[in-house]
Amino acid sequence: MGQISVNELHRETRRRLRLTWVAGLNGGDKLLTSETVTKPSLALIGHLNFVHPNRVQVLGCAEMDYLRGLDASAVKQAINNLYSTDLAAVVVANGEAVPAALTKAAESKNTPLFTSPMRSPDLMDLLSHYLVQALAESISFHGVFLEVQGFGVLIKGDAAIGKSELALELVTRGHRLVADDIVDFFRISPDRLEGRCPKLLQDFLEVRGLGILNIRELFGDNAVKPTKPLDMIVQLQMADSNSPQQLDRLRIKSQSEAILGVKVPKVTIPVAAGRNIAVLVEVAVRNHVLLMRGVNSSKQFMQRQTREMRRQGKVGNP
Repeated sequence: MGQISVNELHRETRRRLRLTWVAGLNGGDKLLTSETVTKPSLALIGHLNFVHPNRVQVLGCAEMDYLRGLDASAVKQAINNLYSTDLAAVVVANGEAVPAALTKAAESKNTPLFTSPMRSPDLMDLLSHYLVQALAESISFHGVFLEVQGFGVLIKGDAAIGKSELALELVTRGHRLVADDIVDFFRISPDRLEGRCPKLLQDFLEVRGLGILNIRELFGDNAVKPTKPLDMIVQLQMADSNSPQQLDRLRIKSQSEAILGVKVPKVTIPVAAGRNIAVLVEVAVRNHVLLMRGVNSSKQFMQRQTREMRRQGKVGNP
């Protein structure tokens, strides 16, 4: 699980969540380590086991109504209960007025305090979705990541094997670039990875002989995409006619590669002069779709061959 600072949270979500930072300005370096966003109703009345560190607490109508019904000393005690552990941040939703005691506590604890006019359920849904994405376990890979026929395809291979040139050809054929050179993958669910382009590299593709190309400017906004779930891996390798290793021409055994504990289907394509690798990648994606539907061309061919041999009496019945 990753972590982000409250400063980063505010920078990335302040417009969408309409956040106003009202107190605890010195607490921007506090770290968020959980995607869980909670409402501290029970914590306010003293059930302190419901207060968890390094999380965002949202105060909605019910919590603010409860505080307004208390006298000054009881309000102070309830807020002390809320701040009994090291919170990452507190958000007062629904455009509610912030009690002076809450502002004072945020300043003394250096805990960022935000307000938002959004309804607390809507705010919590959006905030939770952002945190799941931002705190997901991640890893970086060297390669090119594209959307090919709607599927996320990571192209890997040795340096100078032609990954970027292949990506450029696929873009000219109407597919979309996500990232070149470095791709960050995040585990956004137990069986799903999402590939993202580092901000520094967005829209750019390096092609030997041409230099750095701005794909968005060359081919339009529809030629690039900031993120995409990973569906398959294409491994490029140089074809060596002198190698004793024989390729599995029928692809009887399916290949896969584990990334962050998630198994991703993999196809190995030999690179040689005269081979149209872009077409092979497109067909590999189409074949992947067939396999997902339970259609295995290799098995179909072998079954047809077996039936024909039995018909000719060359294979006995089992």
